[in-house]
Parts: sequence; C-alpha cells; structure tokens
Amino acid sequence: MWGGRIGALPRVGGFWLTGVLGRKPVSCNAASLKGNNPPKCWNCGGPGNLIRGDGFFCPQCRALQPPDPTSDHFSLMDCKRSFRIDTAKLQHRYQELQRLVHPDFFSQRSQTEKDFSEKHSTLVNDAYKTLLAPLSRGLYLLKLHGVEIPEGTDYEMDRQFLMEIMDINEKLAEAQSEAAMEEIECIVRAKQKELTDSVSRAFEQDDFEKAKEILTKMRYFSNVEEKIKLKKIPL
Repeated sequence: MWGGRIGALPRVGGFWLTGVLGRKPVSCNAASLKGNNPPKCWNCGGPGNLIRGDGFFCPQCRALQPPDPTSDHFSLMDCKRSFRIDTAKLQHRYQELQRLVHPDFFSQRSQTEKDFSEKHSTLVNDAYKTLLAPLSRGLYLLKLHGVEIPEGTDYEMDRQFLMEIMDINEKLAEAQSEAAMEEIECIVRAKQKELTDSVSRAFEQDDFEKAKEILTKMRYFSNVEEKIKLKKIPL
C-alpha cells in the first residue's frame, strides 16, 4: 500500500489537492465509530465520511478516493434532479471538477490515484455531456425513474408524426443547395425547441409516460440532425 508523501498541488474550488506543504500526511488509525462503518481511506485507513459532498480526497492524508458508487450524474454535477437545469452552472461545475480530478494533476502520484483520477474524469465527462443536451438529459432522468426507451423502438408513434419525419428525410435527401439545407435545419431546430418545452412540462407534472413519448419524437429529430451534419461534410 502506498504510504509516501503526497506532492503539493494548488488549491482549487475550496479544496486542497494535497496535504499541507512541508508536513507529512497525518497518520490515521483504523478505528471505526461504534455502530457505524464509515468508508475508510484506502491509503491511511482513516475513518471518516469520505464520500459526502465533494469528498474526493481523504480529509486526513489528502489521497484521492475512488468514485462514489451511489452518486448519479445530477448529484455529481451539483444539479437538482430536474429536467430544467442551469447550463452555465453545469459548465462551471464541470470545469471545477476537472481541475480537481483531471489525470494531468496526478502524473506524479501513486498508481492507485492515477487509476482513480481516470475513473473520476471519465464519470465527470459522461455526466456533463449527458446533462448538457436536452435529449440525453431527459432519457437519463427517465431512467432514474425506472423508465427506458429501447433503441430502435417506434413507441407506437402516430402515423401523422411518422409521415412528417419521412417528409423531412425526403426533402433532406433531395436538398442540393445550402439554402435548402438551412431551411430543413431551421424546421428541425424549431421542432426540437417545441418538444423540449413540452417534455419539460411533462417532467414537472411527473407524467413520465408523456415524457417518454415526447423524448422518442426528439430522438427521431436528433437522427435527422445527424443526417444534416453528415450531408454538410464535403466529400
């Protein structure tokens, strides 16, 4: 088990990345509280509530701890579990966490901390990308409520909607000019905004079946958006 001194790194977001400069890590005993088994530091064995809040580091020896298996994307990014989120706050939190756990800050640390850093950074990236986009955020929120939409399902889409998607796809396939492409893109963007507003209201009313239906439609339009991007790429 690694027991060497942890090198100094800067203080970020109110958290010291290492122990106090010029002092050795505090030695910790493995004693536990009566009737309770709090998580213990893998490095020094010290007891303590290591996984609460932003507890990425042991409060005793400042070693980076493994990711909290009970944390979801919303709690990791310090967001309320809701479809409506503050994207500016989300971006700030993302940058703050990457300054805490990015692998670049752990190149001189133990292999264990390097591994934990990679895992933390991956989780932070996944959480940020998932919560940033309305479609992936909605699908993730549905999943937290025990509702999933299998890939490839039409979810009993009404015929009128499917015809609308077919019409847009046909226009996209026939589009030969930049103006035609922009017209289709504007139509899809407006549809996505309308659906995003609708699914937000559905989540506010805890109507998960309605949210599921709307998110399925959003996924269709998302596929069209990907086709538009691909068609814009010059051959």
